[in-house]
Amino acid sequence: MLKPTLLIALYKLAELGAYAQEVSLSTGAFAKGLGLSQQTASRRLIEMERLRLIERSIDGKAQRVRITRVGLNSLSEMYKTLKPAFEGAKQELTIKATVFSGLSEGSYYMSMEGYRKQFKSKLGFDPFPGTLNLRVTKDSMIQRRELESHPFVNIDGFADKDRTYGGARCYPVVVGRKVHGAIVMPIRAHYGEDVIEVIAPENLRRKLKLQDGDLVEVQVSPATS
Repeated sequence: MLKPTLLIALYKLAELGAYAQEVSLSTGAFAKGLGLSQQTASRRLIEMERLRLIERSIDGKAQRVRITRVGLNSLSEMYKTLKPAFEGAKQELTIKATVFSGLSEGSYYMSMEGYRKQFKSKLGFDPFPGTLNLRVTKDSMIQRRELESHPFVNIDGFADKDRTYGGARCYPVVVGRKVHGAIVMPIRAHYGEDVIEVIAPENLRRKLKLQDGDLVEVQVSPATS
């Protein structure tokens, strides 16, 4: 998540229409809108450009600004975070999906201590080393997209001596009306939006006697911590 100061600056640019097209921008007016000095506002623009949140073209004293896809994604993340607070408690959400064999990366990531500690402390269970890969049916894609605005449990990214690992969002669920677990949505997703990965304290395939192609119902809890 970006620093709040940058999110506020992006929001102000969006108010000016910079999300859809290039807009002519006066640093003085931008600074006034943010309640900042012109010098601070200028630094903010430079930092957003460095982070590829915006694109700028400067011609003398005039400049034109447009929010990039990266910047729009950051605003979208802020919207998804704030939306549940204004909409109140969510109702239970049911997603129907079919089982398929994934990339076999789940066991590797589930065994990493940086993730396991957070799963145990935030979700209340030690996950089986692997994920159940599910492809959402066409009829449930609306519910899948609605999931984005549900409250979630945040899993922080971390680093070891070799590399960094991204964070994730977790949504507590009940799979097949029997087993409690959680949908894990990595920030750096390697699947399309029609795929969800589910973790649980036990082997879901074995517990529910699932094979590739089987249809499964995943019930998302109406509220999470």
